[in-house]
Amino acid sequence: MSDYILDAKRLRECREKMGYSKIEAAKKIGISQPAYLRYESGERTPSLQVIKEIAEVFQTSPDYLIGRTNSSQVMSYTVYESENPELFLLVDKYRKADKEQLTRLLAYLEKFEQGGRKVEGR
Repeated sequence: MSDYILDAKRLRECREKMGYSKIEAAKKIGISQPAYLRYESGERTPSLQVIKEIAEVFQTSPDYLIGRTNSSQVMSYTVYESENPELFLLVDKYRKADKEQLTRLLAYLEKFEQGGRKVEGR
């Protein structure tokens, strides 16, 4: 028996916040619709691996889905080099940067985003 239980109410709220139907949610998570329905009804609790996948699809944390925290904000990200080599390289390059370097990088990225919006708006 597991030492965690998926909070079915939070699962439903996250799905609705994303605007997914139950069928869409199951497809995006990569599970069958009957399995998803059992999770959302509280009839069953998925494995931790499935909970992690649900959290990723619903842009929340596994801890939120199992009731360990009341914050639905994502607290960490996993970046795989094979899935997103550019982002992986960026994270790898700057993961040991000091606070000043990170502050400057974030300021640059904010200016970069603002400039990108102006170009797109033309």
